[in-house]
Amino acid sequence: MNILFISPTYSGAGGIGPHAFRVAEKLREIGYNVELMHVPHIPIKNLKNLSFSLFGTIKGISNKKTYDVVHAWNLPSAFIMKRIKSKKKILSVHGVYSKQVEMLHSKITSGIVSSQESQILDWADVLTTDSKAVQSEYKKKLGKDFEYLPAPLDKTKFEKIPNVERNPKQIAYVGRDSFEKGTDILRKIESKINGTVKFCTDLPWDETMKILKASQMLVVPSRTESIPQVIKEAFYLKVPVIATNVGGNPELVVHQETGILVPPEDPEKLTIAINNLLDNEESRRNFADNAFEFINKNFSWDVLLEKYTNLYES
Repeated sequence: MNILFISPTYSGAGGIGPHAFRVAEKLREIGYNVELMHVPHIPIKNLKNLSFSLFGTIKGISNKKTYDVVHAWNLPSAFIMKRIKSKKKILSVHGVYSKQVEMLHSKITSGIVSSQESQILDWADVLTTDSKAVQSEYKKKLGKDFEYLPAPLDKTKFEKIPNVERNPKQIAYVGRDSFEKGTDILRKIESKINGTVKFCTDLPWDETMKILKASQMLVVPSRTESIPQVIKEAFYLKVPVIATNVGGNPELVVHQETGILVPPEDPEKLTIAINNLLDNEESRRNFADNAFEFINKNFSWDVLLEKYTNLYES
């Protein structure tokens, strides 16, 4: 089976790029032929997605191949997907796109996107999302049916992460340094935290995981989210998690069971939660044990591989 993946990137500490790359790797391992389309873009905030879609569409029109499946990994990728010849088109989203645009740009821009969102989604034969919250919101907003397709955690990748000693005062942040991720909030309270925050925003995955493994906790201060892969990674490394109660975070972080949830954009409550957890070794251990069991039971390739192969084969 010949499959084409379309994503703005296939690298980074988190997000859709590494997810798409990991799925491609796994599919190749079991005999699928997966091609990654690489598309240039203009690295300026307001031009990034537009230039990616434009350059990709040109590349798509010139691509004369016919694929069994074309899988677009975000909404801008759908413009390229539409131009590629294939027997089946799949579009995956990792958040409600019009809401993400409003957060990053403006309500006016979001309104323009929202008016076209339903039509763009109709270009796909199958719609998927890794978040039950996103699945529910799109059903309510546009009446669209999305298949729930969780992002697996490849446990074998952690074999190369060395054993490290936990730093008693180290806190990790992993992800983009951006407004929607709430890094400004974390920096605002940094001086009030009884520890040191390590910001892993642009490091190789191996190095990022080494820092995370050495930390007392992971903090996810996002204003909006889908399902952060780094929470799953922290769970597997037995690193406790404090996250904001937004998007798909509560699907992973069950308050006072697999971690701690705090309200978004509440610096005071976030500070208190971090400092309290730093002072409570028993809570950290209990959260870590519960989260480790949860991630192995629900998000390993052993559990999810058949769901992915069925997506492409059916």
